Amino acid sequence: MNRLIKKIQCKPNRIINRLRRIYLILAITVFTLFNTIPVSAGGFGDSIFAKGTKDLFTDIGKYLIILAPIAGAAVGAYFFIRRGAADEMDQKKWNDRIKTTVISTLGAVLIGAIIVLIASYYGKSITTGIE
Repeated sequence: MNRLIKKIQCKPNRIINRLRRIYLILAITVFTLFNTIPVSAGGFGDSIFAKGTKDLFTDIGKYLIILAPIAGAAVGAYFFIRRGAADEMDQKKWNDRIKTTVISTLGAVLIGAIIVLIASYYGKSITTGIE
């Protein structure tokens, strides 16, 4: 009987605590929605950081398209030479390395092309100088 009385007495406290939490959440939500302060800040697109970031991405894309095939060819040639000098057991490892080099080179060129494509949507036209 004593436990039942304690449970009944605790329930109003729980309800009041829940109502307080709901009120607090509603008060914070209303305050943040209706208390906006306009500021006179310029757009981020015209800032030096935005322009520098666009230039950085266009340069990265351009250099990836140009340098990735050159580096891939050099590493691939080195791996072909090493494979030719290797014995039968090591040739399988060198073949795997050659496959990895080709896939990595294609991936780097593809990523460079994607960067150039995305940069073109932001108004940056890129000429790689390859004709």
